[in-house]
Amino acid sequence: MNPLGVAASAPAPSPNGAVLTVDGARRGWAAAFRAQEIESPELDARILVAHALGLDHAALAAAPERVLDGEEERAIAALARRRLAREPVSRILGEKEFWSLKFQIDASTLVPRPETETLVETALAWINTRGGRSRPLRIADLGTGSGVILLALLSELPNAMGVGTDSNIAALAVARENARRLGLARARFLACDMASALGGPFDLIVSNPPYIASGDIAGLAPDVRDYDPPGALDGGPDGLRYYRAIAAVAPQLLAADGALIVELGAGQAPAVAAFCAAAGLAPSPPRADLNRVPRVLAATKRA
Repeated sequence: MNPLGVAASAPAPSPNGAVLTVDGARRGWAAAFRAQEIESPELDARILVAHALGLDHAALAAAPERVLDGEEERAIAALARRRLAREPVSRILGEKEFWSLKFQIDASTLVPRPETETLVETALAWINTRGGRSRPLRIADLGTGSGVILLALLSELPNAMGVGTDSNIAALAVARENARRLGLARARFLACDMASALGGPFDLIVSNPPYIASGDIAGLAPDVRDYDPPGALDGGPDGLRYYRAIAAVAPQLLAADGALIVELGAGQAPAVAAFCAAAGLAPSPPRADLNRVPRVLAATKRA
C-alpha cells in the first residue's frame, strides 16, 4: 500500500475524499519509500513532488499547505511508483549533476556516479604538473556514454580539444546534446568500439569502461541491474576485457609523456596496472575515492 492508502500500482486519489496538500504528499511518499528501504526517502520524495509540480526547492518550501488537485496527485503518484520500482531518481528526471554541471541522461547511458569524479580529479592533477590547464591538449574519452568525463574536463581546460567514442549511437546523441547545452563545441563524438577508429596522438586518454564481471551482473542492486544499459556494465567473464584492450592500444595513441587514466572496479587495480606495465606504460599507485576504494589508475607513456 502507498501512503495514500491505495496499491502502489494505481493512481493515488485523496484518501476518503480528504484534501491532500503538497507537504502531505511529500511526507506520505517519503514514508512509502522508507517502508521499502529506499535510500534517502525524504530527499527522493521532495525531488519527485517538486518535479511533478514544476516547482523549484524554494517554491516547494513556500507552498506546504497548498491543496493538490486530482491531476497533480496523479502526476506525483506516477513518478513515485517508478521510484518504488527502484528506478533511480535521476532516470525519472532525465538528468543528473556531475562535476557541478547538469547532464542529460536516458536509457542508453549510465547514471554518472560520484566516484567517477575521482577520475576527473586525477586527470586535472596530472595536467597541473605538466604545464597547467591553459595549454593546448588533445583528449580521448573511450566509451564516453553521456560524455560526462570528457565534458567535465573540457569545462576546466579552456584550450583543450576532445573526442569521445562509443559503440552506442543513442548514447552518442545524448553526449552531443550535453556538449551543445554546455556550450562545449570543442568536443567531438565518434561511433566506434573504444579506440578502434582513433589515430592519435593524444596527450590524455581517459575511460570508465564496463568493468562488472558478467556473472556478477544479476546480483547488482536493482537500481543498477534493471536500469543501466547492460553493455555499459558487462566487462566480460572477469570484468577486465576492456582494460586489456585499452592498455594494448594506448602506447600507440599517446603522445610523448602522455597518460592513460581509467576508472577501476573494486579489487581491479593490480591486474590493470599489470596490463599497463606489460604494454610499456608506467602505472602510478591507484587513487582512492571518498569511500577509500582504489578507484582510478594513471599510467604514463615511457620515453
